[in-house]
Amino acid sequence: MSEHFRVHGGARLVGEVDVVGAKNSVLKLMAAALLAEGTTTLTNCPDILDVPLMADALRSLGCEVELEGDVARITTPRELSYHADSEAMGKLRASICVLGPLVGRCKRAVVALPGGDAIGSRPLDMHQSGLEKLGAKTWIEHGCIVAEAEGLHGAQIWLDFPSMGATENILMAAVLANGTTVIDNAAREPEIVDLCLMLTQMGARIEGAGTSTLTVHGVTELKPTEHRVIGDRIVGATWGFAAAMTRGDVRVRGVNPHHLDLVLEKLRMAGAEVTVYEGEDEGFRVVMDGRPKAVDFVTLPYPGFATDNQPFAIALSAVSEGTSMITENLFEARFRFIDEMIRLGADARTDGHHAVIRGVEKLSSAPVWASDIRAGAGLVLAGLCADGATEVYEIFHIERGYPGFVENLRKLGADVERVSS
Repeated sequence: MSEHFRVHGGARLVGEVDVVGAKNSVLKLMAAALLAEGTTTLTNCPDILDVPLMADALRSLGCEVELEGDVARITTPRELSYHADSEAMGKLRASICVLGPLVGRCKRAVVALPGGDAIGSRPLDMHQSGLEKLGAKTWIEHGCIVAEAEGLHGAQIWLDFPSMGATENILMAAVLANGTTVIDNAAREPEIVDLCLMLTQMGARIEGAGTSTLTVHGVTELKPTEHRVIGDRIVGATWGFAAAMTRGDVRVRGVNPHHLDLVLEKLRMAGAEVTVYEGEDEGFRVVMDGRPKAVDFVTLPYPGFATDNQPFAIALSAVSEGTSMITENLFEARFRFIDEMIRLGADARTDGHHAVIRGVEKLSSAPVWASDIRAGAGLVLAGLCADGATEVYEIFHIERGYPGFVENLRKLGADVERVSS
């Protein structure tokens, strides 16, 4: 038996929703636990499918991993296996982030080439080039990326593109390298800052977190720590777009609103009233009265508009008043989502990395298929604005990124159900 979501359109989302730890942070933090012998504890972990998959990957390397509620305890042994060729490794893209820690700690790594979302090409050349500048040799063999080094040393590294994955792997290898490493054109995402904070708590010496230049002074060893995962800004954005599309009133809690500055500004431009909350009660509120106005979106690395938010931008544009231009600069296959939106009655055309969306008053229900996490969530949001019942298939994608997705939607007033098929 498989399952799908049945979404009945027409509901106005109203209420409060909590955001838990970021998927794009927790998996990298779990990998960072490989760098220190002993037990590292992560709190505010999201209850998503990728966390137990990463736990399995770490177990295959010799770690003991205990998952209990929103807490992950990872006990790393003195002697780690360097061969990460497990079934779990091939199921999620983030598994590649064990490469840097293994090279840094074991001086050798064999990591199965990763799986993950079907959103386009994501080569590993910058990962390999960065590690090679640190003194490692790397190659692809039998479906695995292999890296080995007699010893790592500091280096000046320039990334052609501010890749999160490459920044994370080079950073985690460099913290135990001999000497100083400078990573120029580094990724600046909040999840990178979160990783830097945890590594610093473990004893690493890192300067420039949140800027395009990271300076890492290598140390001889790290110690385990306890760390709280930051709130998931992409999940937070999802709820913000959902409020705007359904002309609702939603208070989002548990995420730093400044990680969403551009998203919230775009929602304001679409006609929403946005209130920001800081401190212990951090989050934001989106209230939309009337039909949204068309807004243009361009995806760029942080602090630009995140490519993960692009499906929500398309879904919003599909029901907005006017015409929107969506430009995708990161992943060429993201526009596969538009084919499913057209099934729902969206008036959309694509040309290369541009899409033109002419908003319609109401979408029409249809069966649709999720191709990745955010596309799946975007289709559910579109179904909330369609007449009749929209059935969304391949929902395992959605559950890789959204804990309690249906439950949260129902709490906000949506008519959504999980159906066996």
